[in-house]
Amino acid sequence: MLFRKRKQQQQDENEVRTFEDLTRFPMTFYKTIGEDLYSDRDPNLIRRYLLRFYLILGFLNFNAYVVGEIAYFIVHITSTTTLLEATAVAPCIGFSFMADFKQFGLTVNRKRLVKLLDDLKEIFPMEAESQRVYHVAYYQKHMNRVMTLFTILCMTYTSSFSFYPAIKSTIKYYLMGSEIFERNYGFHIQFPYDAETDLTVYWFSYWGLAHCAYVAGVSYVCVDLLLITTITQLTMHFNYLADNLEAYDGGEHTDEENIKYLHDLVVYHSRALDLSEEVNNIFSFLILWNFIAASLVICFAGFQITASNVEDIVLYFIFFSASLVQVFVVCYYGDEMISSSSRIGHAAFNQNWLPCSSKYKRILKYIIMRSQKPASIRPPTFPPISFNTFMKVISMSYQFFALLRTTYYG
Repeated sequence: MLFRKRKQQQQDENEVRTFEDLTRFPMTFYKTIGEDLYSDRDPNLIRRYLLRFYLILGFLNFNAYVVGEIAYFIVHITSTTTLLEATAVAPCIGFSFMADFKQFGLTVNRKRLVKLLDDLKEIFPMEAESQRVYHVAYYQKHMNRVMTLFTILCMTYTSSFSFYPAIKSTIKYYLMGSEIFERNYGFHIQFPYDAETDLTVYWFSYWGLAHCAYVAGVSYVCVDLLLITTITQLTMHFNYLADNLEAYDGGEHTDEENIKYLHDLVVYHSRALDLSEEVNNIFSFLILWNFIAASLVICFAGFQITASNVEDIVLYFIFFSASLVQVFVVCYYGDEMISSSSRIGHAAFNQNWLPCSSKYKRILKYIIMRSQKPASIRPPTFPPISFNTFMKVISMSYQFFALLRTTYYG
């Protein structure tokens, strides 16, 4: 068994991966709602316009239901007797706003994001030997695990809310002998028409709402998946630079070779830093609103867990967990970017630089000084994204939660 496992690991390491292999997950998943980042390069005009039409139609449907959620919230928030019902829809509204804002941000930054991916592709190691040195197999495996678990958890939330009422009603009607088929919805919506009396209208509205939840879930998840993909590759490059720099022995080379080595390394390092700054420019504002909305979503979902019945507790616990994991994953990868880019300074100090020339040492000093300002994602008003940011978001959520509890029970 151990021999077979090692053989499989060797086969994985020897397999040549393309840049597209590391971006396939979010790209393919995004296309299921009609979003194709490379649509301008698609020679098939019919497919391009059909996907665009499907995307626009999906978001029109999605936002129509969001308006219904907001109307429901406004109607019920005015009375203390219906405050629980209002706070039940609040996390869904927050989730919807995040999905809308992420899609809007991606649309605005589409060309910059595509350019960023093209630049990352240019420096991606293509040969089998270089991929072993860069540990591409490890990064891809780790990234795919995180993205799969994160996607499953987030889509479980939208699926459980969407399909639970229909499954419950079907079981009660066909298996438990209930006299009526309960026509409930997974989300609280203020419909402008009677959406329950006529069966055809009910199912039309129900599946429209289910598709709305799917669009929200995919747009919510895929922007984060693209962030994970870009940061994973930048982390790979920073760690390669650190490993290569630390292993370099200046005493075994001439001064001219040493200077050329550092020159090439500085150019490479500078390009990786420029790309990380572009990641910050594209995603920082999205992450700011994401964290603000996530604080409110975690607060309202937590409140529902403490004040609802058992069925709702299970549903909102999934929602609560998905929101926590989403914030944690973003903070984890932000922390990874900081730590990997900071490693370069430590690697420069730890290498054998004693026998090298003063010019070499001076250049090395500049590399160490530059690494003291690590690459990071910096949302406005927030510190660089790291595990400390995760604690700040949780603290904000608890403050909102304590205020809401005081208002409800006070």
